[in-house]
Amino acid sequence: MASLRELLEARVAVPVDVSADGRSVLVQSNLTGTMQLYRVSPEGGEPEQLTDCAEPVSGLYVPGDERILVQMDEGGNERAQLYLHGGAPASELERLVHEPEFLHTDPCFTRDGSLLAYACNRRNGTDLDVFVRPLADAGAERCVFGPGGWCQPAGFSPDRRWLAVLRLTERSGDNDLYLVELETGEVVHASPHEDEASFGAPEWLPDSSAFLFATSAGRETAAIARFELASRSWRYVVESEWDLSVHVDRTGRRALVEANEDGYSKLELRDAETLEVVAEVPLPGRGVVASPLFSHDGRQLVYHFTSPLEPGDVWLYDTVESQTVRLTRSAGAVAAEELVEPELQRVESFDGEPVPFFLYRGRAPEPAPVVLMIHGGPEAQLRPIWSPLAQYLAGHGYAVVAPNVRGSTGYGKRYEHQDDVTRRLDSVRDLVALHDWLGEHAAFDTERIVLYGGSYGGYMVLAGLAFHPERWAAGVELVGISSLVTFLENTAPWRRAAREREYGSLDRDRRFLLEASPITHVDRIAAPLFIIHGANDPRVPVGEAEQIHAALTSRGIRCELVVYPDEGHGLAKLANRLDAYPRAVAFLDEVLASPPKAT
Repeated sequence: MASLRELLEARVAVPVDVSADGRSVLVQSNLTGTMQLYRVSPEGGEPEQLTDCAEPVSGLYVPGDERILVQMDEGGNERAQLYLHGGAPASELERLVHEPEFLHTDPCFTRDGSLLAYACNRRNGTDLDVFVRPLADAGAERCVFGPGGWCQPAGFSPDRRWLAVLRLTERSGDNDLYLVELETGEVVHASPHEDEASFGAPEWLPDSSAFLFATSAGRETAAIARFELASRSWRYVVESEWDLSVHVDRTGRRALVEANEDGYSKLELRDAETLEVVAEVPLPGRGVVASPLFSHDGRQLVYHFTSPLEPGDVWLYDTVESQTVRLTRSAGAVAAEELVEPELQRVESFDGEPVPFFLYRGRAPEPAPVVLMIHGGPEAQLRPIWSPLAQYLAGHGYAVVAPNVRGSTGYGKRYEHQDDVTRRLDSVRDLVALHDWLGEHAAFDTERIVLYGGSYGGYMVLAGLAFHPERWAAGVELVGISSLVTFLENTAPWRRAAREREYGSLDRDRRFLLEASPITHVDRIAAPLFIIHGANDPRVPVGEAEQIHAALTSRGIRCELVVYPDEGHGLAKLANRLDAYPRAVAFLDEVLASPPKAT
């Protein structure tokens, strides 16, 4: 079986843009150990490296230009700055919008490249306003949308008349879509609705008369709707029991509709006007598609594909020839026969709610110790993607259970909201139901079940250890929340209101937030714990790790804390992953008395 280092060193590549002439695909890849930008020909060949920065970068082409707009923060602090790159491998970065104390998000261009939009919190450090400027004239920059809260540009209309803006509301899982007329400043509220609902970015038709978008207004799952500018109204045009998303090519001929079917991607090409199915896009395997992009003429569709057996590369589908080719073949791929395909199962929780989970079973001796891996979010979904740690554990003596506890997206709005505010601990009880299910099967050692998770998943690890201490043998958490109160008090100011929507308000819900915080019940935690955190984390400040570490060590509970000075909310740099994850695995092997290796 593959070593942990081999699995961690498997590289990935993701498309981020396609040049106007269709001759190159801009790709983000971690070939150097951090995400950098590369140029790849649709005809194949080796990627040409364009950036070589100490920090991870992302970017997009300047339309009608060889240059590239680059986003980069410092040490994971998420305060991204905007730069221009000349387009040649040796090009230096030129500062475009550089205010290190503020963040700059979601940049997008008009189709002719003359105008740039982005969001920034420079007004008060908290609210994200939307700005538009001519690329060549910083002095002509103006704020076009600034009602307060979390706002982001979501693309210009093809005729440059309108800029779409998405804004979070004060309700969990809810946002609004606005259209700003750039000449007059008129604002059209395109998404009036009563229920909690999501609204996606517009996919404009070429004459700017209408657009397609995904929304869950009045429904359990997101479907595809069509908005008519003349009538300022919309209607559903494609519906499903699963969440759908949509992308329209610039010619207006084809719409790509993706269905998230129990976590797995299914892609259909449809006629953008009639929405009739033209073809199902064949995928390289059973897995997940991300970042689909059409070439400007609509012929080529590029996308990132990943699965439990595939780290993830860029693929191209020719919509005329109906042929698929692989554009990148990243270094460090592991043979599929050395990997484990998880099984999708469900377990009934305490109230009868079915909780889906992926079960990785390698060739572990029975009864096997179990690692219960919990995703972050919580408004997120663990999908069947590449997980080097899960693969390593499954191949080296462990079983891995990766659930989508209540509060996860992908299963409808009712399920998503079952952990809101005072229902928070119901999701922790889902972990207990999984423990009970494992106990019904002789293949698993219920005395050696450990919790693992990052961000909100880190909170779930700590909550499981605090509220159900008799169940768990150990925990490993990354950038996790130990106190919902201090987390909300100290998280970056631009994030606080957005997170209070989900967790509860410091003003209204402080008593419950204290009760639901693991640190409040730290005296109940008895299991050893391994903690990983980034010193520059703006989302979950490192103090969350330091306070739980101090509380446990003062009681003599084994607790190891590793802090990386050049990381933020997670581990973006390969060198740090190669240090942290082997240490976490060694910790588990030791506290579980060295589980026998697979044969």
